[in-house]
Amino acid sequence: MVHVASSVLDPDLGDHVCLPFDGERERRTTTGLFTVNGLRRRTKVVIITHADSPERTRGWLAPLVPGLADAESAGQVEILDCAGTHFTGGRLDLERVYASLSDAHARARKHGQHGVYALIDASWGAGATGEQVAFEAATNELFGERWLAAVCQYDRGLFARDALDRASSVHPISPEQALLRFAGTSEPAGLRVWGDIDLTNRPAFASLLARLEKEPGEVVIDASELDFIDAGSARLLTVTAMARPRGATSVVCRDSIARVLRLIGADEFMTVRRVGDA
Repeated sequence: MVHVASSVLDPDLGDHVCLPFDGERERRTTTGLFTVNGLRRRTKVVIITHADSPERTRGWLAPLVPGLADAESAGQVEILDCAGTHFTGGRLDLERVYASLSDAHARARKHGQHGVYALIDASWGAGATGEQVAFEAATNELFGERWLAAVCQYDRGLFARDALDRASSVHPISPEQALLRFAGTSEPAGLRVWGDIDLTNRPAFASLLARLEKEPGEVVIDASELDFIDAGSARLLTVTAMARPRGATSVVCRDSIARVLRLIGADEFMTVRRVGDA
């Protein structure tokens, strides 16, 4: 029996999940569960393969997902090779990934589906951990509009423990680490975050803040539903504010988060507003 935390196989739109697994049986079982959950949620399920071809994947997935053939025919499920979604001329192409997933979203909307559920075989990055970690961090920006949920499958047999730890840390969600959810905001530009931020997902949080440093005007970080942030992660907010014009960054948060920010002196560089303040 394969036991995997149900939340990572039934993610909310906007979730970017790292899912390490042990062995072929677990990979296939989790792929089946993810596909069933995506269909139940009325999303377009996109399975991006690497270790197996789309044809072979279709063969072993069909017994695990009732009505798979009909779902494919109706455009509810797509099985694609990462060579056509992640690479151009044999080189990793972030823009092509963006375009592939955005095109899937357009097709989902055309068919009245609620968003895109993507399952990605991350074995394409085995042996190139640094490039893969940078890629995973960069893709976090895609999830801010909350039309995409992605689970990236990492084979423990292919990735060393330190490589898995690095990959997990740039994903906002992974089993046995703090769970962070987020959404991009506008007028003013900013970020809404909820859940928990600590050492385990701090690099993911850093990747979300990086783009805010380049915003020319006011930035508001809505942390009003954030339950916990550790001091090291709170310092990232300070670094972001310091990189921007003085007084142009605000954080809205609960008393517990405000205390952490004030303890580290973050309020010298940003406006810290408690929930309920006028």
